[in-house]
Amino acid sequence: MSIRSHSRSTPALLALGAALLLPDVSRAQTLVESSLEARFQLDLAVPPAAIARMVPAGWTTNISAQGAAKDANLRVIFIERMTINDGEGRPVGDGSNLLVYLTVPVTDPTGANVQLVIGGITADPADAPGPFGVYLPATTHTLHRMTTTGPGPIVEVQDWVFTAASGERLEMHISFERGVANRGAAREVRFHSATNPSSYEISRQQQVLDILRNVTTDPPDRVRSFSFTAGEGSYAGLFDGTERVLSWDNIVWLDREVFRP
Repeated sequence: MSIRSHSRSTPALLALGAALLLPDVSRAQTLVESSLEARFQLDLAVPPAAIARMVPAGWTTNISAQGAAKDANLRVIFIERMTINDGEGRPVGDGSNLLVYLTVPVTDPTGANVQLVIGGITADPADAPGPFGVYLPATTHTLHRMTTTGPGPIVEVQDWVFTAASGERLEMHISFERGVANRGAAREVRFHSATNPSSYEISRQQQVLDILRNVTTDPPDRVRSFSFTAGEGSYAGLFDGTERVLSWDNIVWLDREVFRP
């Protein structure tokens, strides 16, 4: 075996040095929570006027003009939090939870691209109103997941139902063929509260993503059946019957650490 001492070029060394000088945002924050999760994310186009009413003054929506998220101004993210631990590694509450939340891609007044959490329904009453002040306690919260194997593709069924006492409902039923998912690099995403935009969390997360259907990138369509019902209460303006689903994303697993100032 030979060892090459010249394998890294000068430009590469300069790039490495520059990277070392960049601030590590997570180290400047306090780790408050970590979790392992399975998710299903719907990217949607909903009435822009309804979104505008929920975006703070001085902030703007950041709608992608290309790629898998093209035209999406709202994400509905169904989440099974299989493990939840605090900054010391101890279980939080029952150690797991089911929830769904709504996020909007925005640009803050400094020009940074971040996510704005505008709503959500959570199974754990202690999780409402939650870190962003917008979660509603669920009166109904169910998740049914079934996998069928045999000759042919593996087929998975997911049924999610969340309702709140004030009428809000977010419900999805889907059957799909599993594919070969992509594991993305770890990244940091900043999530702000729509009701108190100065309040935020930094999520350092890595995920395995399987895009089942997308209207822009047009991958092989592996969705066998699908229905989505949402609206009522404070969500009525977002889901008025004109909403369009743009991407169906099965997030097989997500490993997340949450940091706060």
